[in-house]
Amino acid sequence: MIIIGDKIVSDDLVEKDFVCNLSACKGNCCVLGDEGPALEEEEVGILDDIYEDVKDFITPEGREAIETNGTHTMNDKGELSAALIEGKACAFVQYDKKGIALCGIELAHKAGKTDFLKPVSCQLYPIRISKYEDFDAVNYERWDICNPACTLGKELQMPVYRFLKAGLVRKYGQDFYEELEAAAQHLQKKS
Repeated sequence: MIIIGDKIVSDDLVEKDFVCNLSACKGNCCVLGDEGPALEEEEVGILDDIYEDVKDFITPEGREAIETNGTHTMNDKGELSAALIEGKACAFVQYDKKGIALCGIELAHKAGKTDFLKPVSCQLYPIRISKYEDFDAVNYERWDICNPACTLGKELQMPVYRFLKAGLVRKYGQDFYEELEAAAQHLQKKS
């Protein structure tokens, strides 16, 4: 493990390779599962505020789910997540002509409708952060639907942390990322 301040980072972020391969996985991380993407507390208000700007970029089913149940939900552990369509797909999903699931919030961002890119947990996936009283555990979550991303990452020799640099910098800052990069280089020299 790598310790940076109050973050405990799994070596997997350095040792495993990953590059999203949407043509192979079809964006199923946005569609499968039993919880929506995790939300930071401040992101709840943002989703409420930008809904009118993004609703044309999500499916009719997503709009119905949000207009019926709101933009977010809370699980039994008190963790916030984005709303789901019938307990499955993220309510903010959209599909392209090839049936690939895309983030409607990100599409609205690219169209200049909102400054908000998407929830940071989405930008960080497959990194998952577990918050504890004294530290954050930063882990790589393995899911078989991401096997094509692991294969592509290995071909391109792209470690998880490097592929997700923008999300890590957004979440923890440039200094954290530079410390992680230095730790990764140190680990690579040892092997």
